[in-house]
Amino acid sequence: MEILKVLNNNVVLASDSAGSQVILTGRGLGFQKSAGQHVDQNKIVQVFRPSTREEYITLRDFLVDLPPEYIDLAKMIVKAAEDEWQTTFQQALIVALADHLVFAVKRAQTGNVTPHPLRGEVSHLFPNEYRMAQRAITMVRETGGLQISDEDSVALTLHFVNAMAFATNDLSKTFAMTEILSQVFEVLETAYDRSFPTDDVNSARFITHLRYFFSRAASGQQLRTQASAFNDSVRDSFPEASQAAQKVRAVLEMRLGTSLTDDEATYLILHIARLAAE
Repeated sequence: MEILKVLNNNVVLASDSAGSQVILTGRGLGFQKSAGQHVDQNKIVQVFRPSTREEYITLRDFLVDLPPEYIDLAKMIVKAAEDEWQTTFQQALIVALADHLVFAVKRAQTGNVTPHPLRGEVSHLFPNEYRMAQRAITMVRETGGLQISDEDSVALTLHFVNAMAFATNDLSKTFAMTEILSQVFEVLETAYDRSFPTDDVNSARFITHLRYFFSRAASGQQLRTQASAFNDSVRDSFPEASQAAQKVRAVLEMRLGTSLTDDEATYLILHIARLAAE
């Protein structure tokens, strides 16, 4: 590969054997190098292939500030996730994880770590991604030799969820989902004047129900199969849960921008009744 431009000591813009422009990262890759020289293949950590100028600019701006060892560590984590789930992620995930790790390590070093308010919701809503995030933290500590807080497992989970579901750098949908869950539990705690720990089995079942509801609502496939008599019977049988469900329904409709069907509302009552009974 031939160097087209040295971005810094660790990042260069180069031309590969096919004549395509690539961004290369690696410790000392651009040190005392100039355009026209060949790249030291042994120093390359990662090859990024931007498809547009906008993508090139975004990658360039991120990569010049990321130490190569963090990119290498993020690459290992992404590879482990790809092997676990038999999938291939966009290279943007490597950059996102490396960028997160840089600041996570800084927070751990300065002691600026606070508990994540959505740990319970995230761990139960995305159990597979959460386990991979915990595995990633172990890799950071054992392979990278870096200190990182367990609290970062939540943010790493959201990165995996985002990469799996949305294939974009925008985490807003994932954060919105977890925030809605947190708000739902606040409504229930007010309605019943008691706490509902999000890390127990019954809450996990309720969260799982909501997770599938989010998916149905997003695809316009809400439940519509029950007879009205069944829905009326459920409301009559669980009056307290029905009142709480009405408040939760209002939150869901407001946050999701769509109306719940009567069937969805009925199943919401049943799940709330079971959660409250336990």
